[in-house]
Amino acid sequence: MSGTHHTRVLIIGSGPAGYTAAVYASRAMLKPILVQGMEPGGQLTTTTEVENWPGHTEIQGPELMVNMETHAKAMGAEIITDIITDLDLSKRPFVAKGDSGATYEAEAVILATGARAKWLGLPTEEKYKGFGVSACATCDGFFYRGQEIIVVGGGNTAVEEALFLTNFASKVTVIHRRDEFRAEKILIDRAEKNPKIEVMWDHVLEEVVGTDMPLGVEGVKVKNVKTGEVTELSAKGVFIAIGHAPASELVKDVLETHNGGYVKVEPGTTRTSIPGVFAAGDLTDHVYRQAVTSAGMGCMAALDAEKFLAEHEEAEPAAAVDAEKAPV
Repeated sequence: MSGTHHTRVLIIGSGPAGYTAAVYASRAMLKPILVQGMEPGGQLTTTTEVENWPGHTEIQGPELMVNMETHAKAMGAEIITDIITDLDLSKRPFVAKGDSGATYEAEAVILATGARAKWLGLPTEEKYKGFGVSACATCDGFFYRGQEIIVVGGGNTAVEEALFLTNFASKVTVIHRRDEFRAEKILIDRAEKNPKIEVMWDHVLEEVVGTDMPLGVEGVKVKNVKTGEVTELSAKGVFIAIGHAPASELVKDVLETHNGGYVKVEPGTTRTSIPGVFAAGDLTDHVYRQAVTSAGMGCMAALDAEKFLAEHEEAEPAAAVDAEKAPV
């Protein structure tokens, strides 16, 4: 899809934050364009059952995102399948370039590109994603009640996930390649005192072991980094907890960021360091990282954008009148 598209609000990203922003911007008669990006639907498309979305005791992640997209379209948002490869925020209207060759001009931009869990890159890790391998304990831990679980990692994320998973699991084994955690002391103390947590120091995950029909995890193979010895452990769930990376490549050199690349917003708002540019969801949130909090921020971003555009519409006609009155 080539050509130039003009819109008052351009939404980049199509997870809960992006689609919610599209619903609210549409209701405000802003006629937004939403560009879906590389992974339409975001991280929820890689999960199966979702049990923490209000209004649904259980819904499939991909189904939830299809519902959100349908809702945004019904409200009047234009949804475009494209990937933004360049974004010029130096002046308004802002200009975005798509992989399709299309150009998008907008008076305001809402960034909702999310974050991506970091993965180890193992073939068997990829094979069992969503079928026993996960990167979100709060999303999927509930499904492993009474089961043995593996957590891979050694920082705050890993220790927090392990502690959370003890609410459900019979045993949580943490696999860490070093001989000590890199987490905060208070978290380490809690983990050491928890009888359900066992740590295998100096080990790395080599392989996830499971069944094919149906797909399901049965255990893992781990290797001692000092001796090379491989050990097989039984487990029904494997949680990769080596951190998240915000998808901020488009703006990391333009907008103010913090905590390893998350876009910084003014407290209590979605306003970024450039007026007219707003950010919502996991792109800005290194703490909660939940679908429902992302959706809430998407709502905030649309309302912030609506207010910004209204204020500038009032200012621009006034400036034009002043120019007419000026002596020549």
